[in-house]
Amino acid sequence: MGPQLSVPPIYAPIPPAIHPRHAVIEARTAAWAESFRIGSPELRGRLVRHDIGTFSARILPEGRQEVVELLADFVLWLFGVDDGYCEESDLGHRPGDLVGVLHRLLRVAQDPGGPFLRSDPLAAGLRDLRARIDRFGTYAQCTRWVDALREYFFSVVWEADHRRAGTVPDLNDYTLMRLYDGAATVVFPLLEMGRGDELRPEERDHPATRALCEMTSFIISWDNDIFSHHKEASGEGFYLNALRVLQHHEQLSPAAALATAIRQRDRVMCLFLRLAEEHRRGGSPELCRYLDSLRHFVRATQDWSVSSLRYTTPENPAAFPTSFRSTPTDDSTEPLDIPVIRWWWTLVPEDHATGGRGPEPGAPEEVRRPERAAAC
Repeated sequence: MGPQLSVPPIYAPIPPAIHPRHAVIEARTAAWAESFRIGSPELRGRLVRHDIGTFSARILPEGRQEVVELLADFVLWLFGVDDGYCEESDLGHRPGDLVGVLHRLLRVAQDPGGPFLRSDPLAAGLRDLRARIDRFGTYAQCTRWVDALREYFFSVVWEADHRRAGTVPDLNDYTLMRLYDGAATVVFPLLEMGRGDELRPEERDHPATRALCEMTSFIISWDNDIFSHHKEASGEGFYLNALRVLQHHEQLSPAAALATAIRQRDRVMCLFLRLAEEHRRGGSPELCRYLDSLRHFVRATQDWSVSSLRYTTPENPAAFPTSFRSTPTDDSTEPLDIPVIRWWWTLVPEDHATGGRGPEPGAPEEVRRPERAAAC
């Protein structure tokens, strides 16, 4: 492992927010993890210290508390699957076996009353999550949640195949699968539930809404790759993130790969802001609230990443910034050279596709990043 990368302040144009009951949500999520014995005792002990309840409280700062708690428990459950099955066990190197395990879990989500996996803690937790989604969501929202879970499972099996072979995909393939294995898509149905809303099909399936959801996934995934790189690169096992892909296929140094990944996420962030502003004009109140939730999701990931023990790793401290940038490193309106996402740029009206000049050197920064579990 080379010298530690120092992550500079990240562009964060979206204001922070947090649910007023975040401390209660945090405590209840820890209790839920213990009640359902999510993961091994060692893994569970780590997860309950990662501020996952606080993270969810930032995603839905104005959401119904019961749904914020549901979201927090679900995110912790996802880490139980990702860390326990994919990252830290031999199963993560056996994609054929992994797909069988995940499909059995998927069947639990589809048929929670079925007579299978009755002694499996992850299955028991999933049954509880499904029951609560049925309580707070509609049939259509539950169906979309199960479909998104299938997409997530499919993508982590793809990653397991690369882990088994020790290979690194190209940037285009990595970007496509990262839209799903970042697990943002399985959260999207809960954003509607948090407000007690249900988008009309013509708004939910509108190309601009779909593009904004994909941009949300991209920004969240790239931010996660930037802030998790230290933890992953410090380990002994295989890891796969945007920085490694850029180093491997673009022949970049670690520092150059970090700078490139930041420019990529900044350019997408600028596009996200422009398209969201345009799309909310004339949209329903439900659509506007949903777009607000996407914004909160993006900012929540940034605040959580720089404060959670999951990424700051006190035993081997990461070199993270203490503030955020108020200007992007790249505000070009040209599409990124990643074919699978170029279509996003076709949706912005020409009168919005202006600019292209980057910020002046020494651009100002926001005052402070949030402290762990501190209200904003």
